[in-house]
Amino acid sequence: MADNASRVVEDEENGYGGRKVQPFASTPRPDMDKTEGKKHHPTTLSRILGFEDLSSLHVWRASLAEALGTASLVFAMDTIVISSYETETKTPNLIMSALIAITVTILLNATFPISGGHINPVITLSAAFTGLVSLSRAAIYILAQCLGGILGALALKAVVNSTIEKTFSLGGCTLSIVAPGPHGPIVIGLGTAQALWLEIICTFVFLFSSIWVAFDKRQAKPLGRVIVCSIIGLVVGLLVFISTTVTATRGYAGVGMNPARCFGPAIIRGGHLWNGHWVFWVGPIIASIAFAVYTKIVPSAEVHA
Repeated sequence: MADNASRVVEDEENGYGGRKVQPFASTPRPDMDKTEGKKHHPTTLSRILGFEDLSSLHVWRASLAEALGTASLVFAMDTIVISSYETETKTPNLIMSALIAITVTILLNATFPISGGHINPVITLSAAFTGLVSLSRAAIYILAQCLGGILGALALKAVVNSTIEKTFSLGGCTLSIVAPGPHGPIVIGLGTAQALWLEIICTFVFLFSSIWVAFDKRQAKPLGRVIVCSIIGLVVGLLVFISTTVTATRGYAGVGMNPARCFGPAIIRGGHLWNGHWVFWVGPIIASIAFAVYTKIVPSAEVHA
């Protein structure tokens, strides 16, 4: 399936001044072989909306991989977060970041041949904003990813005891927590504005330094799927390490960069996980828009063929 997509893309042009882009974030369609050799126009309204994807069995089957992949990601990442701190190691952030990098790499490789390997609304939104997938397909994928986030949080809730669940909030995304103070309970954590900037900056760096490598055929094809997925996993791990180390603030769970991962525990655990939850959506969306703008304005002459 992946080979079919790679073959078809040779004749497919994107909207960046004629530069060709590897649709790492898209999936092959049954009618691709019939349209091979024909030029597509991703700027047309029908192409952008892609209403035919809403009734495509192929797209809905691909979304199943997105749901299961995201569920696995949430379960694995939150387990890693909890276990890293529970082991009382001197370098929990380093161990956690390394394990997350490995986990993301494995899951991207597992889901790529089926759905394109998104398992993150940020990647799906960026693919839609840059014209690699239709808005309809993006909506289906994001819905599946959010469902996967809930399933992953449910699976984690089923295997951890109530004390661990309360202490770590199912590994969810938090800006602050309520802790005992000298004169009663106090709220500790990171300010909303600072957390929002961290989401925007880290998510943009994630897209700029790894996802663009996957989207660009000239880079993705020579490197190969495994290396590209490894680069993405490595960048995610580095950004998790940076966000949890530089801030070093108790109560702040670190940068999310994946709204579905934050959404699942918030639905299942609730409570303070909803405090500032919008930050983990608004920040990545702003970063995705900024990334799409960058891909449109970067001079093609500056890109080496």
